[in-house]
Amino acid sequence: MKLSVIIVSYNVRYYLEQCLRSLQEALRGIESEILVVDNQSDDDSVPYLSTRFPDAVFIQSPHNLGFAKANNLAIRQSSGEYVLLLNPDTIVSQSALKECLDFMEEHSGVGGTGVRMMKTNGADALESRRGIPTPMVAFYKMCGLCARYPKSRRFGKYYMGYLPWDKPAEIEVISGAYCMLRRAALDQVGLLDETFFMYGEDVDLSFRLRKANWQNWYVPSRILHYKGESTQKTSYRYVHIFYRAMLIFFRKHYSGMSLLLSVPIKMAIFLKAISALLSMELEKIKTSLGLWTSQQADPVYLMIGDEAAVADFQRFAMAKGLQVRCIVGDCHSLPSGHLDRMIDHDGIVHSVYDTMSYSYTQMLEIFAKNDRSNVKLGTYDRRQHILITEGEVIR
Repeated sequence: MKLSVIIVSYNVRYYLEQCLRSLQEALRGIESEILVVDNQSDDDSVPYLSTRFPDAVFIQSPHNLGFAKANNLAIRQSSGEYVLLLNPDTIVSQSALKECLDFMEEHSGVGGTGVRMMKTNGADALESRRGIPTPMVAFYKMCGLCARYPKSRRFGKYYMGYLPWDKPAEIEVISGAYCMLRRAALDQVGLLDETFFMYGEDVDLSFRLRKANWQNWYVPSRILHYKGESTQKTSYRYVHIFYRAMLIFFRKHYSGMSLLLSVPIKMAIFLKAISALLSMELEKIKTSLGLWTSQQADPVYLMIGDEAAVADFQRFAMAKGLQVRCIVGDCHSLPSGHLDRMIDHDGIVHSVYDTMSYSYTQMLEIFAKNDRSNVKLGTYDRRQHILITEGEVIR
C-alpha cells in the first residue's frame, strides 16, 4: 500500500463528503486507503457517508478522542508506506497527492510535506509554512512584529513569509490540516502526542521529526482549507484548548529555560488567553445591547453552471430566500468561471460552482487567480440540493 489517508471528523458531514469526492479524483492511479475516524458526531455522519463511500473505512468512536488520539487510532490500523493526515474541511486538487508523493520518493531525507493551502477567497493561508515557535519566535508573533515585518527572517519566522510561494522549500512546521508523513519517520519518532487534545500536536510532531534529522518540506500544490469548520473558535472551550496547547509545547520542549525567560513567556500566554476571553465577552455584550454593530450587506450568491444547474439553483434559491445572480456556462464554455463576469457588491459574494459543470480542481485553479477578497468559493450539488460556502451549509 502506497498511501493511507486519515481524516478525523466531528459534525461536518457535508464538508467531509465534499472532501471525500475531491479525494476520489486525487487518488486515481495511487494504491491507497481512506480511514475516517468519527469523533462522536451527532449529525449521523457515519451512516450518511458510509453508503456513499463504501471503499472508505469508517471508525465510529463512542467518545470524542481529540485530534491526536483519533489520528493515532487510525494510523495504527493503516498500512500505507506514507500517511496523510487531512482535515475534513478541505478540498484537494487532483495533482496534490501525487506531487507530494513524488517529491518524497525523490528525497529520502524528507519526513513530511505540507502544501499551499488556499482560503475560500483564493488567498494563500499563512499557516502553509511555519517556523518552530521558539520563545523568541512566539514573542515576535504575539507582540505584532511578525505581522508588521512578515518577510523578515528574524521577525517573520513564525510564518516564514520570506519563502517563495511557488517553489518547494524546507520549512519547520507542517500544518495538521494536510500533513503527509513517511511511515519510516513515524516509526522512528513516534505518533502524535496524545497530551494535546487539539492544536499543537502538529507543531510537536514537526519538531520531533527535525530533532531526529528528518526534513520537513513545503510543496506548492494547492488545496482549499475552510479552516476550522469543525471548531467553534468563538467558544471559551476553544480558547482553553488552544492556549493550553501552547503551554504544553513550551513545558515539553523548553522546560529547562531559566526562570528569567520562562516566567515571562508563561505570563504572556496567560495574558493572551485572558485577552481573547475578554474580547469574546465584549462582543457578546455589544451584540446583546445592539451597540457598535455595523450593518452589512446581505451576501449575493453568483451561480455558475450549465442550463440545468442554473434552473435548479434558481428554484432552490427562491425557496430559501437567497439573493442570486446566475451565469450559464461550464468548464468548456467558461473556463475562467466568475473571473470574467465579476459583479459590484459591497458585501460578500459567494461564487457558487455547480459540481457537475466544474471539477474541484478547476474551481481551485480559478480561485487561484481571484483578486477580490470579498468573493469566496461556494459549491452546489444539484443531485442533493446542497449549497456549501465558508461557514454555512444550506439544504
